[in-house]
Amino acid sequence: MPQSPQAASSAILERDGRFLLIRRVNPPSMDLFAFPGGRAEPGETPEQTAVREFSEETGITARNPVLFATYDLKNEKQGGQHFFLSVFRVEADPDTQAIAADDAADAGWYTLEEIRGLSVPASVLECAERLAAEINAR
Repeated sequence: MPQSPQAASSAILERDGRFLLIRRVNPPSMDLFAFPGGRAEPGETPEQTAVREFSEETGITARNPVLFATYDLKNEKQGGQHFFLSVFRVEADPDTQAIAADDAADAGWYTLEEIRGLSVPASVLECAERLAAEINAR
């Protein structure tokens, strides 16, 4: 019986052509580098989920979430998990430092070229490539 998708959100913070990624400790995407994010809590909007998860995983208070992409993600390998992922661009104070917390093992700033060499979900690479192209077009 197919599961109805769980709502999840992630947040992209970009500084000087680098993207903040965390390395996931838990499934799904365990040991992959990804934008901070996670499952929605009851009653949360996708924007609220993105900002809350970003803060929990990086210690940075994000603001002004703007929807950037959505994904319908089905994972047959992990018990048929199904997520509807909303990806937001966020802003934060430029001098705040990221500290990996909650279910994040590491936090770091990566260029698009570096992201291409990391183990990342396809959605992360796609968003980073789209965003880098937008930044370069400015």
